[in-house]
Amino acid sequence: VQLQASGGGLVQAGGSLRLTCAASGDILSSWHIGWFRQAPGQERENVAAITWRNGKTYYVDSVKGRFAISRDSATNTVNLRMNGLKPEDTALYYCAVRRLSNPAPFSTFAYTYSDWGQGTLVTVSS
Repeated sequence: VQLQASGGGLVQAGGSLRLTCAASGDILSSWHIGWFRQAPGQERENVAAITWRNGKTYYVDSVKGRFAISRDSATNTVNLRMNGLKPEDTALYYCAVRRLSNPAPFSTFAYTYSDWGQGTLVTVSS
């Protein structure tokens, strides 16, 4: 499956952005879709994920209450709504697919995700 991430940009602290991950090809119900981010000099971090089957979600503690991930099976898209943005949210944001044969707990490890989009840059100014 090919992934296309979009929606990044420059925003002031406290502002909002909505990132969209558009997938071409079939997404199986057992798969997870995740959003990761990577700031310069830092490791890639899993910020949110969603199960395609039933929309169960995961968030890293630093974004809980500010970010919301959702999926739209009709359009094969996953959105990440980001509110209350902070300068420390500045990073390149990627969406990725974790291919699973059966339901499984969320994984925050990037190596467990096999398909990646190209990334969209989010810059939050103070």
